[in-house]
Amino acid sequence: MNESKEPRKRGKSGRPLKSDPADNCVMVRFSDVQYAKFLSMYEQSGIRSKARFILARIFGEALRVIKTDSSAVDFVMKLSALYGQIRSVGVNYNQVVKQLHTTFGDKKALAMLYKLEQETIELSKIGREVLLLCEQFKQECLAE
Repeated sequence: MNESKEPRKRGKSGRPLKSDPADNCVMVRFSDVQYAKFLSMYEQSGIRSKARFILARIFGEALRVIKTDSSAVDFVMKLSALYGQIRSVGVNYNQVVKQLHTTFGDKKALAMLYKLEQETIELSKIGREVLLLCEQFKQECLAE
């Protein structure tokens, strides 16, 4: 019966041992009203784990409340999708220009490139409008 206070030595594999492992467990029972209030506080905190949330509340750590604006989330998602579409347009643009030069003669390729250039100018105007709308949205969100 050779017991030692040192932690068991392990090989190189596996998770490293914690210096202060959390081995003690405490159980709490809530009424329905208390549990609903607990869940609303937990969801507002933005903490991923209920156990970490409870520890933060017990030991007085600062509680962050994260509020998300659903319109801002929708705006960012649509803006990300638009960015992806613009990237695919750029890839297609390069492929079209390369194909025009290899397939058609110089005069016909230049005529088609002129049309493509006019559409590109129109697309860049729309891009500027999108940037202005983004700046406007940013100012409105920061003002609140």
